[in-house]
Amino acid sequence: MGLFDSIFGNPQGQDANKKSSDTQQLPWTILNRSEQLDELVENSQSTPVAIFKHSTSCGISRMVLKQFESEYDIPSNTLQPVYLDLKAYRAVSNTIAQRFGIRHESPQLLLLKNGNVVYSDSHGAISVAALKAHL
Repeated sequence: MGLFDSIFGNPQGQDANKKSSDTQQLPWTILNRSEQLDELVENSQSTPVAIFKHSTSCGISRMVLKQFESEYDIPSNTLQPVYLDLKAYRAVSNTIAQRFGIRHESPQLLLLKNGNVVYSDSHGAISVAALKAHL
């Protein structure tokens, strides 16, 4: 691994079906098929679902993800964290935008409760504190 890979990561070398090395700290559910949205909507009826849309080739997105993970202290029975790799699964993000009427951004955090998006934020506005305020 070269110097730049150690700083910025190497998304080309990652297996698209595995979790990114960015996502080792949280019990992420990996979102990689549009069909999973039905299950997430159903899950949100009993436990809120947070979808983190991350671009593995964007330094800002990586910085926001790392900050989010470092602040994350939400009990596992309170929220289901979901990770979407936008480079590998952009079609899934497009389906989310169409289904919920939320414009695509990256990075982006969406909170589903009772089948609806009740909160969304992007870029530097993403924070665990803001997420908790909407739980």
